Amino acid sequence: MNSQTAQLDDLRLVALPSAIKCTELFVRFSLTEWSLRDLFDEAADVARQLVGAVVDRTDPSSPGFVTVRLRLSGNCLVVEVEDDQLTHIHDDAPVVEGYPTGAVPLEGRGKLVWCEVPLPSGVTAEQVRLPRRDERRTRTVPEPAPGEATGPEPGVVDRILVSLQNRDW
Repeated sequence: MNSQTAQLDDLRLVALPSAIKCTELFVRFSLTEWSLRDLFDEAADVARQLVGAVVDRTDPSSPGFVTVRLRLSGNCLVVEVEDDQLTHIHDDAPVVEGYPTGAVPLEGRGKLVWCEVPLPSGVTAEQVRLPRRDERRTRTVPEPAPGEATGPEPGVVDRILVSLQNRDW
């Protein structure tokens, strides 16, 4: 695993079956932002398998948390899944057919599992076009003059109330 990270995104979820679908949406959203749509299916499948492995061994009556992390590193997209299950801290990483995986116990707080998905041919993490986030513009609303009423005009509120009273519900 290359430790040089060019971009990172993560999401923390409750380790229940709904986390699997949320993970897929998160992966698709992140890869869209990073202009890596070619990896949608591959990366979503890997992430589903890793999160699914955590969910499968979670007690639904007292679920813990799972953090899904995507890292662009070297020539790979690294999918990492961190859980807080102390009872499975020394389990091996799930096997994801065709991809290198690994697992590392975290000191007293669960385990980190990772899987490397190769970036498209000839692309490195440093070459991936990252999202441009411009400074947000806020619309300024003029402050009311001293003594001026704030809120909707009473005439407008009266018309809305009369209209609602005349409806057949």
